Formats: sequence, structure tokens, C-alpha cells
Amino acid sequence: MLNSKQCDAFLAVAETGSFELAAERLYITASAVTLRVQSLEKTLGHILILRERPCRVTQAGQSLLHYLQHSRLLEQNLLQNLTGQIANSSFYQINIATNDNSLTTWLLSTIQETLIDEKIVLHLKVADQTQTHHLLEAGLVNACISTEAITMKGCLAEPLGTMTYRMVATPQFVQKWFPNGINRENLKVTPAVIYNDRDQIHTDIILKHYGLTSDSYPHHYIPSSNAFAEAICIGLGFGMLPEYQIGLRLETAELVEILPQFRTEIMLYWHHWKRQSVALEKLTETLLQQAHLKMNQA
Repeated sequence: MLNSKQCDAFLAVAETGSFELAAERLYITASAVTLRVQSLEKTLGHILILRERPCRVTQAGQSLLHYLQHSRLLEQNLLQNLTGQIANSSFYQINIATNDNSLTTWLLSTIQETLIDEKIVLHLKVADQTQTHHLLEAGLVNACISTEAITMKGCLAEPLGTMTYRMVATPQFVQKWFPNGINRENLKVTPAVIYNDRDQIHTDIILKHYGLTSDSYPHHYIPSSNAFAEAICIGLGFGMLPEYQIGLRLETAELVEILPQFRTEIMLYWHHWKRQSVALEKLTETLLQQAHLKMNQA
């Protein structure tokens, strides 16, 4: 049986990265936190925390961390279902995993009124749209936005709508790098802008139609939706932007679409547990009614 005080001490250190900050969170001394973590490590027979600056959890510690976070989320869900709100608060807390593009473009404006009217506070986790459902599976979030259509047991996956991506660049960039059109040879020496090494939209197109892997051409990795768009707009490279983020830049000729034949539509799904709190039901209702309208606004 795990000791709750020892687990609280471990969780506080893992989340704050410091025994001193953990002590402040728990209103005890740093030495007391150390003793509790050491006792837990002795009980489990594993080192859980690497005493560095900041502290890091070991592989064994990561397993325990996921278990404790999952347990805390289950308890939170139970309290919300039974009491209708966070303990000692008039607000609901909902944990959501989302991809960066959705967060940067349409998500918050879509649910703004519901968050205010229903007194909901969000704790967001940002991950690749192909990976967010793993956070739901691990019990770290209440719901997620994902490209995965297959549901987990006990969950629903409901379509939100499609995000359309276009390959774009500045006119000056096109004139410099593609003066005679786009072909395999000039793609090898032209810089691209890619979100990160798990972003397959751009790389799959170039691989499928030109036979080039990402190792075959220069590219920037810019894992921030706003900075990603900015990099393309200031001419650092060409890349795939969602229509919502492009806005009027095509009409004003700030950007031009290249390779329009490879325009890509990505379907997004809202994954959530079948049994959910009243607040999450309200949020789900709003998203299912309005998300596709927001995503289609260019």
C-alpha cells in the first residue's frame, strides 16, 4: 500500500523540479520532503528522483508519476461528478490535450463563451495531433483533439471538422528559389519550414511526389504555430499553413500558394469519456456545434 504523504512529496518534487519548492507547496520543510521521498524509494526499491537542478524523475519515477497523476485526475473527475465543481471553488477544471495549430487559431475563440458562462478553467497540454489521444489513454486529460478516428474503450470520438493546409511561401522566396517552377532538383537545395520531426504533412508530400526524404533538403524545425507562420512570412522557407492562419495573406499577395494540387485536409476528432461531467458536456456541445464553422473561416 502506497503511503499518501510520501506520494504527495514525490509528486510535488516531480512537478516543481525542486525539493524546496515542493516543501513550499506542502507547507513542510525541505528535509521532511527528502525523508518522505527516500522512504518511498526504499519501499519501492527504486530511485525515483535524480537530485539535479532541476530534479528529474527516473524511468521508475515516470511510471509512478503517471499513476499518481492518473489517480488524481480520476479523483478530480469523481469529485466533479458528485459535487459539480472543484473543491472549495465555484469553477470546474477540465484538462484537454490539443494540437498547437488548433490552440493558436480556432479553439479558444470557439469555446470562450462556454468557459465564461459555465465557469470552466482549462489545463491544456499541447502535443502533435496524432499523439494527443495517448494522453487521454494515460488518464492525463479529460478529453482531446486528435486526428485519430478510432475510439478507446469507454470513449467517444466525434468529428469536429477539417483543417485545410496549403503549401505557401512569399513571392520573393518563390522568385529566388523557384524562378522556373518547382522540381526535384531545386527542392534539394531550398529551405523548408516544418513544425517538428513528428509533423508528417510536409514531409509526406515531398516524399510521395518527389522521392525526397527530409534528410535530402534543408529545413527548419519550428515547434510553435505562431513562430512557424512568421518564419514562412519573413521568407525563411516554404511550408504548409492552415487556411485559418493564412487569413487574407493570399489575397494581399503577402503569400502565394505553391503546389496547390497538394492541398491537404486533416479531419479532427473530439475524444472524450462516455461518462463526463456536466461542464465537459457543455464544452463538448459547443465544440460539436461550432468548431467546423470556425475552422472553415479563412
